[in-house]
Amino acid sequence: MADFDFNYSDDLELRKLHAQVLQDPEEFEHWEKLVRAAETQEGGLNRNSSPQAIAATRNTYDNFLARFPLFFGYWKKYADLEFAIGGTEAAEMVYERGVASVGTSVDMWTNYCAFKIETSHDADVIRELFDRAAESVGLDYLSHPFWDKYIEFEERLESPDHVFAVLGRVIHIPLHQYARYWEKYQILAKTRPVDQLAPAEIIAKFREDAVGEGGQKQKNPAELERDLRTRIQNYHADLFKQTQTETTNRWTYEQNVKRPYFHVTPLDEEELDNWRKYLDFEELEGDYTRTKFLYERCMVSCAKYDEFWYRYARWTMAEAGKHELDVEKRKMIRNEEVRNIYRRASCTYSLISSPAIRLQYAKFEESVGKADVAIDIHEAILMKLSGHLETIISLVNTYRRQYGADPAIGVLTGYINSQSFTSAVKGSLVAELARLQWKVKGDAVAARATFTKYEQHCLDSQAFWQSWLFFERDQPGSEQDEPARYASIKMVYETIRNKSALPSDAIKILSSYYLGYLEDRGDSKAMEGWTDIDKDINGPVSIAMKANAKGQITQLENGHAIASA
Repeated sequence: MADFDFNYSDDLELRKLHAQVLQDPEEFEHWEKLVRAAETQEGGLNRNSSPQAIAATRNTYDNFLARFPLFFGYWKKYADLEFAIGGTEAAEMVYERGVASVGTSVDMWTNYCAFKIETSHDADVIRELFDRAAESVGLDYLSHPFWDKYIEFEERLESPDHVFAVLGRVIHIPLHQYARYWEKYQILAKTRPVDQLAPAEIIAKFREDAVGEGGQKQKNPAELERDLRTRIQNYHADLFKQTQTETTNRWTYEQNVKRPYFHVTPLDEEELDNWRKYLDFEELEGDYTRTKFLYERCMVSCAKYDEFWYRYARWTMAEAGKHELDVEKRKMIRNEEVRNIYRRASCTYSLISSPAIRLQYAKFEESVGKADVAIDIHEAILMKLSGHLETIISLVNTYRRQYGADPAIGVLTGYINSQSFTSAVKGSLVAELARLQWKVKGDAVAARATFTKYEQHCLDSQAFWQSWLFFERDQPGSEQDEPARYASIKMVYETIRNKSALPSDAIKILSSYYLGYLEDRGDSKAMEGWTDIDKDINGPVSIAMKANAKGQITQLENGHAIASA
């Protein structure tokens, strides 16, 4: 968070709100109150306000919108504020930042276009902005406020050609209010030249058909135009039915989108499920542009839900650049689009305290040959979550895959010897180190030495003891090797019962594994020990209390089965 303060102000409430934001920067309500208080300083900010108040308020908006970039209403408020204190160019810069942050917001683009109409006298510049907006939000099912503003602008310029061209785009889009655009288009079509009523290739085909049907008799121009207009009218009728069908099909899902904008409060499960089904529908329709736009809409409403970022990235992996003939260019397009999705999710929307999607991002970068970037992503997570077990193990395995077992073991050993970990985390890391030494390096002696070395540091780590127990249990060998294997596993189990600091539930779980070993691989005397352990571990509370009071493990005379105290 960039530095900003209100130390210049005597307003204690303002300084209190600022302190709350610094203490808990993820709490939206604190920000909301601070923004409101900041912009109302000195009776409301304007060009004559103090430089300190203006700078602090700008910094407040910048920090707030960096953390919550999808709140389109605050981009509009910020732009209005900049217009009041900095003028047209300052406000326009905010609008540009706003549409870059929440590019699928119909309201954002409509407000920006309205602002441009009021502050610019260059029709071509305004029209260029409307075209950008149409590319960004024109496919939205509820984009009629934008299209109305666009058509209104062209009508004010008394530019029927441009009005008709805009309507010609709209009639192909499934919109909530498609019918009224269609009616307007049909009215204007009666006065437009034939060549403007359909794509050139369609008109050429209709003209060829009309002339051909005349046979030897040549149609005069008036008859030919009437014939063409009739054919085009039928073509439009088919187009209207298609748009109507597409609109109706999408209404099933659109009517269940109760919150099409972003907010920090959770969505209902019904609405989340509706997004899942809507995406299923659009993907099956097979239109890449429409599906990508729906994903972008979804990622506004569902920005805090990693499942949709995962889904978006995976769909993009399969579809982006799919029709590009050049293989390398196809990969480049796909990789950059997927990378952009992961970056947005990782850097803005997903909390660092839940780094799963960042780890997925790291795997992606590794998959496209950027192991250094993958390692950087891991290390960035660990700067904030120094003891995050999954991230450390993922980082170690990245080193193993890319550089070999020894570098991976070196990295892992460095983390194990750090003093910043809990016993539970350290135990899991030690278990991973032993696994690498055994499974990857093939060195069971080194793995056993690792378990022994760190035993006293991992007394309350179930992962450590379970891994050691399984390690001894799963050592390869023949039936003749079983007595030695049994001695090793028995030693670990005795240590668990006598020396570990595990809770009773964990000991009970580990005991069940040991009992299973006795059942599957014990000798003729094994069930004697099995029944004693079962009595102590699974018996009534009174028995367990007596067993615990003994404080020791009793060995049977034959040494092949053990009973627990």
